[in-house]
Amino acid sequence: MSNQVANAEQKKRGNRVALIFIAKLFLIYFLLHEANRFMFSATTPGGRFYNDFIAAHLNYVQGLRNLLIIPSTWIIKAFGFITYYNATEIMVIDGPILSINFDCLGLYIMSFLVAFAIAFPAHWKSKCKILAITILSVYVLNVIRISALGVLLKAYPAQQAYFDYHHEAFSIAVYVVIFFILYSWIKKNALIKAVR
Repeated sequence: MSNQVANAEQKKRGNRVALIFIAKLFLIYFLLHEANRFMFSATTPGGRFYNDFIAAHLNYVQGLRNLLIIPSTWIIKAFGFITYYNATEIMVIDGPILSINFDCLGLYIMSFLVAFAIAFPAHWKSKCKILAITILSVYVLNVIRISALGVLLKAYPAQQAYFDYHHEAFSIAVYVVIFFILYSWIKKNALIKAVR
């Protein structure tokens, strides 16, 4: 009988931990999602909340865009293509112009990853490690995607219609990679808790 009571108590505690995790995850994700939307509006001329000071001094959206555009340009140039860039675009001479807009940055995926890591019941050191791994993975995959688009659209301009779904294909690839990384991390953290 005492085993049944202990099991029921353990199940109740597990359910409470799961509900707290889900509530934290949704709340943190919502806050980060809306903060990113606000910052995009606050740093985009003509945006609803545009502010000169924020645009000039706190514009992490453009910083992230630069972190994607500059290395992607280097990679495209490494394939021998003459390439230029500005604040929002990569221009391959006699090839595509790649616009790197807000949706290309991966901020919503990163917001989910931050929310997930903060909400998940694990040690902070482990949370920081998984955040670094997953965000770096999203970033590297994004640079590869942008570079590959520039190279492929320049090399095969007649095939441009086949690249219309690159956002969807990229999203699926990122979700699969992130799923496996998070799955192994959760499994590892669950094993550590089970040993204790």
